[in-house]
Amino acid sequence: MHVVAILTNPGILGILILFLAVLWMLRDQSDKTRPLLVFALGLNLFYGFLLTVFLGREGSLFPLKYDQVLFHLDESLGVRAADIAPFLQGQWRFPLWVIYQSMVPMMICWFLVIRYSNHRGSIVLAYVAALVAGPLTYTIVPACGPIYAFGARWLQPVSPPIATMQLAGLPNAFPSLHVATALVFVLLAPGRLWRTVSLVFLAATCMATVATGEHYVIDLIPGLAFGVFAGSIGLKSYRWGMIFLGIVCCWSAAVRFGFLFLIRHPIVTRSSAALTVSLVVFRVWKVWSENSDLAPTPDIAQEAGPALPVSPEIELRQNNC
Repeated sequence: MHVVAILTNPGILGILILFLAVLWMLRDQSDKTRPLLVFALGLNLFYGFLLTVFLGREGSLFPLKYDQVLFHLDESLGVRAADIAPFLQGQWRFPLWVIYQSMVPMMICWFLVIRYSNHRGSIVLAYVAALVAGPLTYTIVPACGPIYAFGARWLQPVSPPIATMQLAGLPNAFPSLHVATALVFVLLAPGRLWRTVSLVFLAATCMATVATGEHYVIDLIPGLAFGVFAGSIGLKSYRWGMIFLGIVCCWSAAVRFGFLFLIRHPIVTRSSAALTVSLVVFRVWKVWSENSDLAPTPDIAQEAGPALPVSPEIELRQNNC
């Protein structure tokens, strides 16, 4: 068990992946894409280090966390993380944990998928938007997640008071950036196959965030909207990006300053969540419609190619006939 704990340590796992990536790059030095991917992986690991430092500083600046508030917002929403998670334990827990930890490899995979397709979007631009704006949103509603706030008893929690709590930890809950990134995959997926894969991965990520105790259910709602923001930036649809960033900010402001109203009026919470999800679905449908890979069936004349020029003499003979 000690060896497993060492190998599953995120830092050691990241270094191991980087080492294997370098070996993979050296096996075919003629492929110019491989050094770029290794550089992107190294940059991602460096970003992870900076993010940990930034969030650690953020955690000390905002020691009061909103975990107890988010717990009650789940109740207002009508479904708590602790109600769903027990069904995702047992044989489901390890596969879902793997899915939750596989976000960085999936980001690299999707970079390759976009690079070798005809998709007009920029997955790198979407990543930059998510990785820069995401940590800033944590400053509005700092929270850590149920497993960090309530410990081992998070699956059978006693209803806590509706108030912020003193908690030392990295704010990493509201909104869910895992769900947001999975939604970016959905928006930029080229073709039916990859769209299906992205939807399955999104559903699995939503279950994984809850099963592992990393997120409350309410975190997933603005997480979806944040994903549309980042994906729209990647598609260079900046107006749509700002609209969905505004939705995320509205959720954050409502939770920060109006959580008592949302808790006491479940109909408002549920209606807002339903509206947000509906807008996300509409945006995904719109993007997929605009980037449909189903080309119209060409007519016979188009299949035959352009007509060859006919000389005047041949045309005159044809007319005389």
